[in-house]
Amino acid sequence: MKNFIGIDIGSLATKIVLINEGKLLDHKTERSTYDFKRVGHNLFDDILKQHNLERKDVYVMSTGYGRNTIDIADDRVTEITAHARGAQYFFPDAASVIDIGGQDSKAIVMSKKTGSVIDFQMNDKCAAGTGRFLEVMAHALEVPIDQFGVLALQSNKPASISSTCTVFAESEVISLFARGASKQDIASGIHKSIARRVAGMAKRIGVGPKLVFCGGVAKNDAVKNYLEEELGFEIIRPEYPQLTGAIGAAIIAEEKK
Repeated sequence: MKNFIGIDIGSLATKIVLINEGKLLDHKTERSTYDFKRVGHNLFDDILKQHNLERKDVYVMSTGYGRNTIDIADDRVTEITAHARGAQYFFPDAASVIDIGGQDSKAIVMSKKTGSVIDFQMNDKCAAGTGRFLEVMAHALEVPIDQFGVLALQSNKPASISSTCTVFAESEVISLFARGASKQDIASGIHKSIARRVAGMAKRIGVGPKLVFCGGVAKNDAVKNYLEEELGFEIIRPEYPQLTGAIGAAIIAEEKK
């Protein structure tokens, strides 16, 4: 067995990767929608077809929010373990991870000696500090989500966003806009709010340098910059931050087999 597939079924996006002898051969990403199983199966079928593979040719490891919803997986692994291993795929000496996904954010600390996870924290009870929070705020300001971080970095005077609840924060944003605050300043305040919340969680478990920032939100430069301000050190970002969990799952599958 040389072909290993990792599927990370997140609340907002489903990611799939194909790995052969430790090398990333292919990857695909699609919106999860409400039907995790259908999206996961479609991506799986597509990647097999493109590489002239059959089901018997691959070993499949699933992870993520919906890892138990698909029946094509040979095994499953927790998001925490998958993201830690995926971060180490890109940066073998990674010491900690911050992953901000659609519905939750995670901070993970790994052992410097063994590389295994020794502590973690998750924010999975509230959308604040997640990709969904950013989507709601971008919609409130009528800004495309892929331009939201760019807009935030144009501000010299970030607005103060005090609410930690998505619903109340949206009302606060609308109120700020009504009082004449610029979109740039409001966007900056929103991004700083996320960074402050996630950094606070990460500090509680003692994250430090060699910290890998992954998840879909890691592609947002403003969140990265403000996280670095809050933490007081530079963080690193992999080439494919959204694929870290899927890659970790595939690597773990390969190591097991």
